[in-house]
Amino acid sequence: MNPPCGRCNKPVYPTEKINCLDKYWHKGCFSCEVCKMALSMTTYKGFEKKPYCSMHYPKTSFTIVADTPENLRLKQQSMLNSQALYKEDFEKNKGKGFSVVVDTPEMQRVKKTQDQISHIKYHEDFEKSRIRSDAPPPENRQDYEEQPSNPERFSQPVGQMCPAAVAPPGGGKRYQAVYSYVAAEADEVSLQEGDLLLDVEPIDEGWMFGCNQRTGQRGMLPANYVRPV
Repeated sequence: MNPPCGRCNKPVYPTEKINCLDKYWHKGCFSCEVCKMALSMTTYKGFEKKPYCSMHYPKTSFTIVADTPENLRLKQQSMLNSQALYKEDFEKNKGKGFSVVVDTPEMQRVKKTQDQISHIKYHEDFEKSRIRSDAPPPENRQDYEEQPSNPERFSQPVGQMCPAAVAPPGGGKRYQAVYSYVAAEADEVSLQEGDLLLDVEPIDEGWMFGCNQRTGQRGMLPANYVRPV
């Protein structure tokens, strides 16, 4: 029995048959699917078991090797392997007190940036603290200025030069400056760390009255900047 032709389905006799693309063809039927140009065993190109000329050979929809079925299968297998590796790492680190996400490159970059910001902030605060005095601020003078505890204590005018006596005859105490202080008002005495203060008497909470032996100035001074000696 003669097989049917792959194009016209009529019987193909041995004298005129062409065996190609798993089919039998009449010599006249073995032509391009598009332009019907006659083909031979050396000029045809097969696609889905149909003959085409080189001009009309179908172009595949994918343009890169990664889109082939085999490479798609490999890509899917790689994703599965990555997921398995991620789960394995997660199980290993689950009891160590940190998340695996923290170790990703992106989180490491964020952490490094935060460390740099903290480092810069530390240095800014440090420089600001160097400008300010290390001493605590003096107490509020308003209460004293409005209601002095004992105005009769101050027999000498504010700002008057004090005598360079080692010990005052009135029995006032001696103090030493532990912090530097710049007078903010005309009735205050500027201090440098280590200055010896004579005839010191308390005025009110936070303020005292005395004489700076180094400068000879007498006036008010902050109590939390000095200590008795």
